[in-house]
Amino acid sequence: MHFRLKLIQIGNSLGVTLPKEMLADLNLEKGDTVTVISAPGGYRLTPYDADVERQIEEGRAVMREYRDTLRALAK
Repeated sequence: MHFRLKLIQIGNSLGVTLPKEMLADLNLEKGDTVTVISAPGGYRLTPYDADVERQIEEGRAVMREYRDTLRALAK
């Protein structure tokens, strides 16, 4: 599926309106939270998942704690 969305003014911000088909595919309703993740070639929009959010935060904590070790391994 391919959607072309237009940016609209919402107060002092910009936003997009998601088509009904996209909301149905993502099983989203008014008031739901979504997660936007940077992905190769753009961004990925998914329904919010508390478990995934927890895993991402734990991964970031590990990367902060072992930053020097990870940097050395990357060489």
